[in-house]
Amino acid sequence: MPNKNYPGDYDRYLFHQGRHYESYNFLGAHLTQEKGKKGVRFTVWAPNAEEISVIGDFNDWNKSKNPMQKIKDSGIWTTFVEGAENEMYYKYWIRGYRGVIRVKTDPYARRQEKAPKTASQIYEAKDYSWNDKKWLKKRKKSNHLREPISIYEMHLGSWKQDDGELMNYRDIADELVPYINKMGFTHVELMPLTEYPFPGSWGYQTTGYFALTSRYGTPEDFMYFVDQLHQNDIGVIMDWVPSHFCKDDHGLRLFDGSQLYESSDPRRAENIQWDTLNFDFAQNEVWSFLISSANYWVEKFHIDGLRVDAVSNMLYLNYEKEDGQWAANEYGGFENLEAIEFIKELNTEMFERYPGILMVAEESSAWPLVTAPAHEGGLGFNFKWNMGWMNDTLDYMEKDPVYRKWEHNKLTFSSMYSQSENYMLPLSHDEVVHGKKSLVDKMPGDYWRKFANLRLLFSYMYAHPGKKLLFMGAEFGQFIEWNYKQSLDWLLLDYDKHQLTQDFMQELNQVYLKEKALWELDHEDQGFRWIEADDNEQSVISFIRSSENGSQKLIILLNFTPNPRDNYRIGVPGPGNYELILNTDQKVFGGSNYETAARVKAEAKPFHGFDYSISINLPPLAGIYLKYKPAKTDKNKKKKTETEVENNRK
Repeated sequence: MPNKNYPGDYDRYLFHQGRHYESYNFLGAHLTQEKGKKGVRFTVWAPNAEEISVIGDFNDWNKSKNPMQKIKDSGIWTTFVEGAENEMYYKYWIRGYRGVIRVKTDPYARRQEKAPKTASQIYEAKDYSWNDKKWLKKRKKSNHLREPISIYEMHLGSWKQDDGELMNYRDIADELVPYINKMGFTHVELMPLTEYPFPGSWGYQTTGYFALTSRYGTPEDFMYFVDQLHQNDIGVIMDWVPSHFCKDDHGLRLFDGSQLYESSDPRRAENIQWDTLNFDFAQNEVWSFLISSANYWVEKFHIDGLRVDAVSNMLYLNYEKEDGQWAANEYGGFENLEAIEFIKELNTEMFERYPGILMVAEESSAWPLVTAPAHEGGLGFNFKWNMGWMNDTLDYMEKDPVYRKWEHNKLTFSSMYSQSENYMLPLSHDEVVHGKKSLVDKMPGDYWRKFANLRLLFSYMYAHPGKKLLFMGAEFGQFIEWNYKQSLDWLLLDYDKHQLTQDFMQELNQVYLKEKALWELDHEDQGFRWIEADDNEQSVISFIRSSENGSQKLIILLNFTPNPRDNYRIGVPGPGNYELILNTDQKVFGGSNYETAARVKAEAKPFHGFDYSISINLPPLAGIYLKYKPAKTDKNKKKKTETEVENNRK
């Protein structure tokens, strides 16, 4: 009977072809029994090594005791170690290319020693009894483009702490679930949980692509975390970094003494801006490694999607590089042809295996068809972060209102391309660090105006086409920049402005979830129509959001100055009433409670190209949402009118 943990011919063939997407089943450390003896089968890919031994707790870290054997013509080394047990630590001792000695962690380790220590750990997770079958069934049938998505982005180590100490996945889940349910977010997005050595990288410089970070507990603890969120109808997205990896000696760099995971051409390998190394997508085994990693997180931990970090760095050979620092492709261009094909294969494979998951590109350029299917020439993601909207909007909002009329195009330009991709609107962690200030502190003006601007920003974001993502702390007006070393300032909720801001975000999410017009046609032209895009003198914009077949319509008016606009007239789509469903200036949210109508009746006065219009007071630095209630047709009146017309005709 073949040993399932021993790399057979077919496994090795697929791995070397770049098409083995469950390579974690034979590479790495696997508890097994061979010839009646219990132990662990260790297997590693290191084609240019001259000698490898596995060292660990089971052999006093002695390189002489457990040498590995190289499987002929494969570049794969393997050995069985009798007596090695679950949760023991180990590394690979490698005499590499040209005899250089290296001691490495296992690229396929399921767990690593708690940082700053770096050993791999033999780890076979205990059986976990999942209770999220209902969620997974629902996910499989999801049509995310026509569903509300409101994501709460978070860093687990600094969301909350226990007297300055990191919390366990289980404890975080028990506090997070009621909070997300209260706030109305549909998903959480976790900054990378693949093991990483340097806390200041926030997980974006990885060493363990199959190892859940041990900072917050065990794999079983994280399964509980995901399971609890799923049981409460909350999706879980995880940031994943297939673009580059850190240079730490125990990691992937020069793994067997040669450039194995990175390119041998330093112009392709060196990532100058982050001092990391780019993956070599011309290497088939790198495809197997990375796509297996993506598959592992969704398969083993029921993750609902991956936000793929730094996609631009994968697509462009010259990304953030000067002339002479990069090498062109075979056609003389700047496109990374192998990475493009890798991305297409990644997305195709993941959607085939897991219908209904999210594959989100953090991509900052104008690369076309990022969210088009791979078989139609696209990259195959189903969403892309709208970095253009984010940069323009924050730049606009940081301006003093007196200068905003000269920056008006930054509010309106996104409508030129908002349906060109399936977009997500991010206000992410990157915008509240490194001297950029927190969102509320970016806002100009005194204390009152800062919070009014923040509510206005959020109301604009939620009304604009595209799914939503907000970094933790912004929902209650965290005033200092995010610091990964410490908990959010939850004590701020003792102060009215912060508590009322949190109340507003809760209400905004509820309005968003309830109103189909805000999300059902996010990515179709019929879902958005300008009423007035060009009132830069008053810094006001107005537009219509519509649901499918125009069955529901919302009128959005946004006043970006502290000056109220009394009797502001706009065209509207038809006769009837326009009812106020959200006003960011309400006193219950910390606003000025400037007088505005709760209901406005349309008048037969043509305006803005419409046959009907309304006049309404716009509060200062505020957004208002009006829901259209069409005039009811009086059947008797209609019948009488038809009779009069017929008599007149006679």
